[in-house]
Amino acid sequence: MSAISKQAIAKPEAAAVLSKAVGRAAERMAISRAMLAKVLGISPSTITRLYSGDYFLDQTRKEWDFALLFVRAFRSLDSIVGDEATARKWLNGENLGLNARPIDLITQTEGLVRVVQYLDASRGIS
Repeated sequence: MSAISKQAIAKPEAAAVLSKAVGRAAERMAISRAMLAKVLGISPSTITRLYSGDYFLDQTRKEWDFALLFVRAFRSLDSIVGDEATARKWLNGENLGLNARPIDLITQTEGLVRVVQYLDASRGIS
């Protein structure tokens, strides 16, 4: 199989994996579909298609980068707190280090990046 053929096969697979991971992370953190649409910068109808498997995130669009950050935030938070209930409390609680509730920050690019950096730094200390 040529390198081009392997790349053509890998792209849809990566898109399917990330699309499913984003949906599962949102569900585990109790983030609504409407909020996930804001986080990814896509329409609510596109989120509905994403959940049904009729749409995969596009690697050439910003939604891909936001999805990677979102999943990274979930994985970092999960490794720090260890359970979904505590993760939800952390997301919805006031955070002195971030000077805001993380849930309020993640719907904007700068806020999502700040939350990921905060979690990465916290994870490094543990």
